[in-house]
Amino acid sequence: MIKLGLIINPIAGVGGSVALKGSDGVVEQALARGAERKANLRAEQALQQLTRLTEPFEVYTASGEMGQHLCEQLGLAYQVVYSAPEPTSAADTQQAAKAIAKLQVDLLVFAGGDGTARDVLLAVGEQVNCLGIPAGCKIHSGVYGVTPKASGLVIEKLIKGEMLSLKNADVMDIDEQAFRQGRVRAKCFGEMMVPDELRYVQAVKQGGIESEDLVLQDIAAEVIEMLADEQFIAGSGSTVAAIMQELSLPNTLLGVDLVKDHQIVQEDLTAAELINRISHVKTKLLITPIGGQGHLFGRGNQQLSPALIRKLGRDNIVVVATKTKLKSLHGRPLIVDTGDTELDKILSGSIKVITGYRDYIMYRVSNPENEVTDAQKLCHSAADLSEQSRH
Repeated sequence: MIKLGLIINPIAGVGGSVALKGSDGVVEQALARGAERKANLRAEQALQQLTRLTEPFEVYTASGEMGQHLCEQLGLAYQVVYSAPEPTSAADTQQAAKAIAKLQVDLLVFAGGDGTARDVLLAVGEQVNCLGIPAGCKIHSGVYGVTPKASGLVIEKLIKGEMLSLKNADVMDIDEQAFRQGRVRAKCFGEMMVPDELRYVQAVKQGGIESEDLVLQDIAAEVIEMLADEQFIAGSGSTVAAIMQELSLPNTLLGVDLVKDHQIVQEDLTAAELINRISHVKTKLLITPIGGQGHLFGRGNQQLSPALIRKLGRDNIVVVATKTKLKSLHGRPLIVDTGDTELDKILSGSIKVITGYRDYIMYRVSNPENEVTDAQKLCHSAADLSEQSRH
């Protein structure tokens, strides 16, 4: 099930309609001039389209106007994970973002302006995929949809399991005091990882066809830089083999190897050997799905046991694949079939896939049997409720 975080800054944009050019430090003045709070309306425009979806998802949000009221209004399944006081402040946005980030959501959605984006950035940095719903007076940051509905369409694509590219986008803000005096002083405060439009073509030859060799070199460059000081397990598959080749290291094509400081620690390890080797050393797992089938776990890599995967943790799994390979799945999810039903559920959701140098997409992961079981439970629950209502 996709997990969404939701934070609404209730006072975002409140000073715009009354010529205060922002809301920082002028909320009471704006309200006294007759300003209306419209952030929840803007968020509603974005999330309204989610009410028609049949795919399951859950929203983790803050109390009251910071998200709870809108979820209730739209009938969305939600949990309140942060209780906000009235009136809310920037500190509440930050605390709510921290609480939501701990739940490892697939996407943290926030409604506000540049100040809200700064607060979210301060709380979660680049560790959480984020997307803004534009609701402020000024939107200089590149982390927002062009309209609220555009943001909603991106969220809808994520829930439906469509491929979403990821990019680093600037969080910008201006000095509102200077702006009110006619001076624009914009500053970059950092970057967020946000969804981008689909980009299937990268490192192309003439004619727009993806070059497998060039793409693999790009993927290898990103992974080598990312794992420079890490111990990692190199899984099976040709994409991982290409990365090992760039490192000038031997590779067990149908097995797994252990690498540290760009050197082979041990080749072709068994499940038991892997557990022993990572007991006291932080380790990541480099893995690629099987082409055409989409299996991440459960086909051809039984050395990666449920015990090992649990010990590594979901955050230490690095998935690599070309966009051509992912496109060949025709929208089907990557499959996890570890033999451990609960672990399969933990691994399910959306995962970041490295598709080139500084190029990533979000892709859905699931166990089809679990999805069928969950759907059956939902049907039975609906039937029970219907039966109860007749009595």
